Amino acid sequence: MIVKSFLKWSETAKTADRCKAAAALTRAYALGHMDQSERQAAEAALALLIEDPSPKVRLALAEGLAQLDHAPRAIVLGLAADQIEVAARVIALSPVLADNDLIEIVAGGRQALQQFVACRRPLSVAVAAALAEVGEAGAVADMLDNPHVRIARISLRRIAERFGDDCELRARLFERPDLPCDVRQALVERLGAALAGSDFVRSAIGGSRGRKITEEACMNATLRLAETVEAQEIPALVEHLRMSGRLTPAFLIHALCAGNVDFFAAAVVSLSGMGDQRVRGILVDGRETAMRALYRAIGLSGEMAQVFVSATLIWRAASRSLTGIDTGRVTQQLIERHACDAERHPAVGELLRLVETLHFNWRRQVSRDYAQALAAEAA
Repeated sequence: MIVKSFLKWSETAKTADRCKAAAALTRAYALGHMDQSERQAAEAALALLIEDPSPKVRLALAEGLAQLDHAPRAIVLGLAADQIEVAARVIALSPVLADNDLIEIVAGGRQALQQFVACRRPLSVAVAAALAEVGEAGAVADMLDNPHVRIARISLRRIAERFGDDCELRARLFERPDLPCDVRQALVERLGAALAGSDFVRSAIGGSRGRKITEEACMNATLRLAETVEAQEIPALVEHLRMSGRLTPAFLIHALCAGNVDFFAAAVVSLSGMGDQRVRGILVDGRETAMRALYRAIGLSGEMAQVFVSATLIWRAASRSLTGIDTGRVTQQLIERHACDAERHPAVGELLRLVETLHFNWRRQVSRDYAQALAAEAA
């Protein structure tokens, strides 16, 4: 009888009155002081309201049910499929919507609805993965800004693959402490490519000069990343750099001279195919013949392999000294020891030149970081 009376009344009632009725009905339903028959009647009335021709009435219904954890699922799903003003409330807030419902909304491809999903608190790993895979840029940006979402590392990698050329999304990814190191390095490369190809850089310093500067900047950023990466992430970063052709002799020997032996050893393991313990044993106390064979196994010629042997011996001595490893001293000793070889073998000369350049850039960055730290303390 209540439903019949409500239906008859709604046929002639004004929109404002129907909105008030919807609000009152959802409040009563939210309180839950109903027996089984009353609840069935109320849900039937709600089902009638969801068919109301006025979006204002449906909006009042959505506002009343959006945060209700025992709202009728069928009604909530109907509201989520309504026009955007109505759907927004329930998509963003309703606890009734399951992950499968949200994933289906994301798969629908409407950016506005995806953004409402991205702003939910909390947001599950599964829904975040769906947004990473098919979400539009705006929705992915909102998800990255949401502090109540758990994003798997594989999803962060997928976002970087899809939107690495989007400067705003790239900046958001760089700010994340949980970004995998290999993904961070790939984004550095894409940032460098974007800078090198920008009209401003080409007009200011020329195309070839711009490419050289950005390549050096990317190399310096990668070196710093290799120094700060956590131990469990080193293999992933090494493999990424190997696949992208970044494990150059200059890069490797700089890592060794800087005392980043964990990264260097992992790189040699990856390039040589030898076991980790075997490689570390050779680096720490192996004979020169074993070291020379190891470096030839990673593709270095005789002259280049000897430079690496010398760098290893210098690093050993520095690591065992009381003063510790001084990268500048190690680099300088290496350059002096092979000055004659550099004159006879252009490849050795170019390697030592690159090592010196990398060291100077590295030293300048260390000085800048130190100055900034002092300024921060003074402030």
